[in-house]
Amino acid sequence: MVQREHTRLEWRSPHQVLERARPVAWTCFCRATVYELLEGAGRAFLRRTVQRDGDHQVHETAPCSINEAWAIWTALLTGRTR
Repeated sequence: MVQREHTRLEWRSPHQVLERARPVAWTCFCRATVYELLEGAGRAFLRRTVQRDGDHQVHETAPCSINEAWAIWTALLTGRTR
């Protein structure tokens, strides 16, 4: 079995840099791991929420340009980044 190469995202603790960021894309909340793409003030970032046994852990990427965030979002959904 050949495993595709991928880049690894750096997930950090949530930050309040973009307090008014709003989700513009997301994966299904029925899954244990939910991903969201958030935009605000001309910047964007991805949020990952892992839901387990009534608890959840939230991590985010560093803010970047909206275009760069959409490229990362697409790579995440197609398995080219994790």
